[in-house]
Amino acid sequence: MPKYTREDIIRIVKEEDVKFIRLQFTDILGTLKNVTITPGQLEKALNNQCMFDGSSIEGFVRIEESDMYLHPDINTFALFPWYSQNGRIARLICDIYLPDGKPFEGDPRHVLKKQVERAARLGYTFNVGSECEFFLFNTDEFGHPTTITHDTAGYFDLGPADMGESCRRDICLNLEEMGFEIEASHHEVAFAQHEIDFKYSDALSAADDLITFKLVVKTCADANGLCATFMPKPITGRAGSGLHINMSLFRDGQNVFSSSENKMGLSQEGLSFIAGVMKHIKGICAITNPLVNSYKRLVPGFEAPCCIAWTTGNRSALIRIPESRGPATRIELRSPDPAGNPYFSFALLLAAGLDGIENKLQPIPPVSANIYGISEEERVTSGIDNLPADLNEAISEMKADPFVRNVLGEHIFQKYLEAKEREWKEYSATVTEWELNRYLSKF
Repeated sequence: MPKYTREDIIRIVKEEDVKFIRLQFTDILGTLKNVTITPGQLEKALNNQCMFDGSSIEGFVRIEESDMYLHPDINTFALFPWYSQNGRIARLICDIYLPDGKPFEGDPRHVLKKQVERAARLGYTFNVGSECEFFLFNTDEFGHPTTITHDTAGYFDLGPADMGESCRRDICLNLEEMGFEIEASHHEVAFAQHEIDFKYSDALSAADDLITFKLVVKTCADANGLCATFMPKPITGRAGSGLHINMSLFRDGQNVFSSSENKMGLSQEGLSFIAGVMKHIKGICAITNPLVNSYKRLVPGFEAPCCIAWTTGNRSALIRIPESRGPATRIELRSPDPAGNPYFSFALLLAAGLDGIENKLQPIPPVSANIYGISEEERVTSGIDNLPADLNEAISEMKADPFVRNVLGEHIFQKYLEAKEREWKEYSATVTEWELNRYLSKF
């Protein structure tokens, strides 16, 4: 059943004195964009008649092909908990369509919807739960972001050491007002680092929720005089921020990953799903870990995976199976970070898992030891491969796996590669502070 009808939305906008409605979507890099309309234009928007210029959006179209239409998903209607000076603000998340009425192949939401529909044809519902970490830093005298913090808290600590506690509480309350079910919030390992977990949902809703979550976090941080960042590794020598993705498949209301036939409590479908993700993860990394900075998090010693292995226990592996079994059986992928586009990430992970199931793939045996302590020789013997070491290697792996091109489509695949190759080229030609400190006076 739909969550809202057109009539519901029109009525709520009037009753709540909404002054602006944001029609939201993302570019191929996952950056949130919007076109803002007034209530007078709402019926036009709900009739899919709102047009925008797509030529200036990263990865969309050329200037001679710029006209596009926003089709609001009425089930994403929500009121923001904060007010503008003029009144309330609402939002609708939109799909992007071409003037001929066809879905735009470069729309990230469309990519995920195609894979969700494919899973549905096989009888599956794909559920995703995200555990998203972020930092709260001080701003400078002009309100610009810094990496300065007076926070001295560690994992699960509380105030007064946890100086972001008040902001984190505001974030949770704002999210709950928007309909999120908050399961936990706490201080993370690094100074100024935090995590808020909310209940899993179907993949499309989970991607929409993650985009909304990041907006709420940044808005609340700004209201508290702080800046929030989802940059994967903002501080050298400290833990980075991950986006741990918990995945499960259901059929007819039953968790298909669950089984009582082996001691791990995992079905053959669950094992094959793991194998599919492990098979394609190197090619997917440029999506789930999209920045030059992403690979400075994926180093030993910070509970971030470096190797392609799975486990039922420790947190050093790429994939971990949390202890809960039965309906709560799930696969936790620990390599992604919050900078990725969730629509692409979830689409690729679902497609990889389905590839594993359809081809009855079998993963390598699980690893119980701390992978950071296993020698390179032992890893090779055990069939444990490494994740890409940097963005350049990730780009090469993405090019080498036809699966990624097939899931994303030719338009997105090429546009995304162009953006990432440009980023790597700029980074490679940039003289860093590290180089100046190490070489300037020495040579």
